Amino acid sequence: MTEGEIRRSFVNCSRGESQGMHLPAGFAGLDWDSIAVLGWRDPKAPLRGYLVLERDGGPLGIALRAADTRMSGRTAAMCLLCETALSGDAVSLFTARRAGEAGRNGNTVGTYICADLGCAERARTEIPPWLRERDADVVGEERVADLRRRAHAFADAVLGAA
Repeated sequence: MTEGEIRRSFVNCSRGESQGMHLPAGFAGLDWDSIAVLGWRDPKAPLRGYLVLERDGGPLGIALRAADTRMSGRTAAMCLLCETALSGDAVSLFTARRAGEAGRNGNTVGTYICADLGCAERARTEIPPWLRERDADVVGEERVADLRRRAHAFADAVLGAA
């Protein structure tokens, strides 16, 4: 996917906002075949984040905003996309403006996601203890498929299809 395709894929922000975002480090060298969901935080705007997933043969981008505050690191929390248990300060509430008129009217949807938006990597590598007896590659692929399903459900909510 090209930079232009990614920028045009965002369904819940203006063209100017998508042109002003900073793409993730190493964007040119990304292996798109191995990426379930691309997520990153904007280094120039720390409360902004972005998710891009493949949908209907092309990219679909969602602009996110992280909550101003974080949970305590002494609290356990779970990312609702990759379903990885982390310390509370490693999970953040992200909101996304809904697409279209609903978003222009101020309607948003939100969910708890890994604060660094590194869900795709965690789904493959951080296997829960109760699944460690199984083949790690098989479990990783199952977790990636579940991540894709949950990311698409979140995209449906942003698009107003859910």
